[in-house]
Amino acid sequence: MAITRYTRRSPFLSPWTELEEMSERLNRLFGEPGGGEAARRAVWSPAVNVEETKDELLLTAELPGMNIDDIQIEVENNVLSLRGEKKEEREAREDRRYHLWERCYGSFERSFTLPRTVKPEEISAQFKDGILHVQMPKAAEAKSRQITIKAEG
Repeated sequence: MAITRYTRRSPFLSPWTELEEMSERLNRLFGEPGGGEAARRAVWSPAVNVEETKDELLLTAELPGMNIDDIQIEVENNVLSLRGEKKEEREAREDRRYHLWERCYGSFERSFTLPRTVKPEEISAQFKDGILHVQMPKAAEAKSRQITIKAEG
């Protein structure tokens, strides 16, 4: 059983998306036009792990610096979506000058297509110490079971 990363189809996506993203990152790194605050804010996406046990799928997402109120989870048409916004903590002051600012902020959305064996109505989530834990129980028919072999006569 596998959970797959859901990709929303958009008429604006290009087959060159990865190259464009790398170009934008290089522009920001070297201070070229096209980078800057708006581009930095649009890049952030939380890291996610997905594990499987015999009874459930477990998704964990790193959301440091976020509050539970900044996160939404939704299941629709067998697609699990995580949404939220990480708010920027930098304060503008005249007596302070930033030389390096690598922390990213902004809105994010991660979506995953769930296997049919997950029971969407029983999905639960907990948030502790910046880590979101989502438990997705499997339906009984998806769990493996041992079959006893009977000897004949």
